[in-house]
Amino acid sequence: MSFSNLVLSVFLLVLWSASTKGCAQRQAAQGPCFFIFGDSLVDNGNNNRMITLSRANYRPYGIDFPGGVTGRFTNGRTYVDALAQLLGFRNYIPPYARARGRASMRGVNYASGAAGIIDETGNNLGDHASMNQQVANFGNTVLEMRRFFRGDTNALNNYLSKCIFYSGMGSNDYLNNYFMPSFYTSSSDYNTTAFSAKLLQDYTRQLTQLYSLGARKVIITAVGQIGCIPYQLARYHGNGSRCNEEINKAISLFNSGLRNLVDSANSGQLAGAKFVYLDFYQSTKDIVQNGSAYGFEVVDKGCCGVGRNNGQITCLPMQQPCQDRRKYLFWDAFHPTEVANIMLAKTTYSTQSPYTYPINIQQLAML
Repeated sequence: MSFSNLVLSVFLLVLWSASTKGCAQRQAAQGPCFFIFGDSLVDNGNNNRMITLSRANYRPYGIDFPGGVTGRFTNGRTYVDALAQLLGFRNYIPPYARARGRASMRGVNYASGAAGIIDETGNNLGDHASMNQQVANFGNTVLEMRRFFRGDTNALNNYLSKCIFYSGMGSNDYLNNYFMPSFYTSSSDYNTTAFSAKLLQDYTRQLTQLYSLGARKVIITAVGQIGCIPYQLARYHGNGSRCNEEINKAISLFNSGLRNLVDSANSGQLAGAKFVYLDFYQSTKDIVQNGSAYGFEVVDKGCCGVGRNNGQITCLPMQQPCQDRRKYLFWDAFHPTEVANIMLAKTTYSTQSPYTYPINIQQLAML
């Protein structure tokens, strides 16, 4: 598909989502459960009771979400909320903080704002559940699930093999670690190549642990073009580019290795597993460069925030956001709006999209 045709297809999907007021599908769930690991892009309330600056359990966050304020770092649904609906789940996947008993049988969201692959990542903001802790929390869920299968490990493993697993990590390891030399030493300890190698080594171990606990259908996401988010645009004063290309080049090293990780997993290194790579770097790059074609009028400012590009300070309690959130790519200094999340879910779920490799998510669910 040519780029122009892709843009047209995506734009039509945006119009369709607006006309149907969402993306829920009247269909049976395409898997028994959906397990989610990540950071604030997909956190849906796990940080609410933590002592941290990385929380979103106050208005205007959730202003367009049916349940109101929940701890989601956007105005409405996150990417995984929209994806869960497309996968046929009737209800949103609950956060680990309140998912207990049989509720965990259909999936759990372990994501935590400020979390990273490295444990210390995000400590500048306060408490959080790192990827290592999220994997450990999933291990606790698996132990709890065993009793519903009367200790039959084979039956439990068969059940989990049909579930969808999503993992989106790495953004904070750059934003709230490597490129924060006043708080962390990683940029002096490693050059960008060595740091990406460390992240990939740790992440491979963590994903392998998920595999050992039963994960077989796994979606992993590239880090988006974070050198171009409002937070960076508010701070960067480089020449020749409005984006911080130093950050973009660094995360491109990580993303390239992540795609190789997918190839290794799919080539038999993890027997019976099927991994899908989501290229959120390319998708965000395309949207920023061609915003109007996707229906966005503002791609460089947050809908809610303070200072230059509404990105110097993130959305404050009870602050008045922009009137028409549908025109904005970014909700705040870091996170997409609901309409952007829905659009990305649609384009990675069932279309022949350049943003999914080697297959799309619907094809993964059908395996």
